[in-house]
Amino acid sequence: MTDLSIAFSPCPNDTFVFHAMLHNCIDTGNHAFSPHIDDVEALNLAAFNKTFQITKLSFYAYLMLKENYEILDSGSALGFGCGPLLITRKHKIFSPGARVAIPGKYTTAHLLLKLWNPEIRNIVVTRFDRILPGVQSGEFDAGLIIHEGRFIYPEYGCVKVIDLGEWWEKETNLPIPLGSIAIRKDPETIIHKKEVELLIRNSVIYAKNNRNASRSFVLQHAQELNDKVIDGHIDLYVNDFTVSLGFKGQKAIQTLEEMARWKKIL
Repeated sequence: MTDLSIAFSPCPNDTFVFHAMLHNCIDTGNHAFSPHIDDVEALNLAAFNKTFQITKLSFYAYLMLKENYEILDSGSALGFGCGPLLITRKHKIFSPGARVAIPGKYTTAHLLLKLWNPEIRNIVVTRFDRILPGVQSGEFDAGLIIHEGRFIYPEYGCVKVIDLGEWWEKETNLPIPLGSIAIRKDPETIIHKKEVELLIRNSVIYAKNNRNASRSFVLQHAQELNDKVIDGHIDLYVNDFTVSLGFKGQKAIQTLEEMARWKKIL
């Protein structure tokens, strides 16, 4: 039996995706997995030390870690209409000099913000679940929100400045690549790539065909416990690209890298 470390975020799309392979809902053959659940930016930072064999990575972090990690074809979060939002309080005018809270230095949200407007430099790295309360209280002038924040920001008296996913789609006509599942390239790990890809794909398919099977696991880790919010989150981020990146998914990743290099961000 091969025991592999696997790390992912507490967000509903990740817990939904990985539930089946961690709870004996599918046959994992000779593979067992030791899970670690943490905020995506914490996982990005851990990857610089090659902490986990299989890990969730923001695509921005992955582009900086290609020597050490390789993307798996299944498990990623890409899509249309699911990008990060730049928000501010009602009746407040946004300017590039605003104090902006972001959910992590190496998040794809931060990369998109820099691609959209490189003049925004007054940023504060903050856990994603602290951004909306911080904007509401006036601690921050604006915030870059991801995950469940897309669905609840009006409850905090906030309004949208720009949907960076919409901006990306108009620029590229491609899905926005947000988060990947990557495997470490060391010899004892990379040999399991094909098997792990298949197991994650089967786990995704099982989850989609058995929507309620993972609910208690999802609720155990979710920031928002409202079923409508959770279902909306899963529907937005778990799609055909999660089953397999395909040509369009691969093209989106390539385009993100090309734009970042052209802007000299990478």
